[in-house]
Amino acid sequence: MASKQPESQIEVGILPPGHWARQGAGRKAEDVSDDSSSTTESLSSSILEYRTIHGRTYQSERHADYWGPVDQTHQEAMDINHHVLTLTLGGKLYLAPIPKHIKTAVDIGTGTGIWAIDFAEQFPSASVIGTDIAPIQPSWIPPNLRFQIDDCTLPWTFPPSSLDYIHTRWLIGSIPSWPALFTSAFIALKPGGYLESYEPASRMESDDGSLKPTTALYQWGKIFVEGGRKLGRTWTLYEEDIQRKAMEDAGFVDVEVREVKTPVGTWPRDKGEKEIGAYMQLAFEQDAEGTVLFMATTLGWSREDVRAFLGCFRREIREGRVRAYFRQRVVWGRKP
Repeated sequence: MASKQPESQIEVGILPPGHWARQGAGRKAEDVSDDSSSTTESLSSSILEYRTIHGRTYQSERHADYWGPVDQTHQEAMDINHHVLTLTLGGKLYLAPIPKHIKTAVDIGTGTGIWAIDFAEQFPSASVIGTDIAPIQPSWIPPNLRFQIDDCTLPWTFPPSSLDYIHTRWLIGSIPSWPALFTSAFIALKPGGYLESYEPASRMESDDGSLKPTTALYQWGKIFVEGGRKLGRTWTLYEEDIQRKAMEDAGFVDVEVREVKTPVGTWPRDKGEKEIGAYMQLAFEQDAEGTVLFMATTLGWSREDVRAFLGCFRREIREGRVRAYFRQRVVWGRKP
């Protein structure tokens, strides 16, 4: 007779939105409240066209499908996540062995521009460019940095063999073809130049079985994977090892990989991991709604459905009984 499979190992599909309303039935209202708190030229003329989804501001659908809002609430969450990612790398901005005398560097999908600002200050003699489809970057920046409106899914505007270093981070869910993206980067880099890619896994895990398939923390990744499949944007980069494969297929050599874990919440005993988990929780608390809203709406969820789900999601993080974490992978390679 076959042994019973542990609940934590049973695969469960994405749960219907009504499940979360039932989970929240009878709980206090605060449990389900809102969270606190083409070419460059062709893009520029229409870049300020935004769309509104359930009261949140997103980039115009005329441009690349990015799942995150561009409003101030989400920008603050992005900056907190930058701190998480920097802590995860031991206080470093990058891992590729780039020389100190590089002349040109580009941050693709720069977001709020915080990584590019820190990098430009660390390399004052380099010309640094941050590109994005949304003009949300600050105007007070280092003199060697400039921001440029650009859609990395369109033909690149950088001349071939013109860059020393290209950095990409958390483009997950936004790229229709990773091989095409890395091929564009390969062409733009000088011989000897480096590409570095930092992306998370789609799913959360636990080592002690506390992350059950029916928890909101487990189902979180399901929403993004299913929504991304519907939009033609993969969320399984980590699971399919796409970064490394696409980089090697593009022609990069000396490809190296670094694996990291990011806890969610303050449950770790290790002081450093607890700090990372606390900031990751803060990032989610800042704008879990904006993070998941676009993908959940793509799947037909209402805003009330999302709020009910988030009530369960936040409760699990705050209680600390679900000791969840997600994996991230940093991959870098050199153009021969």
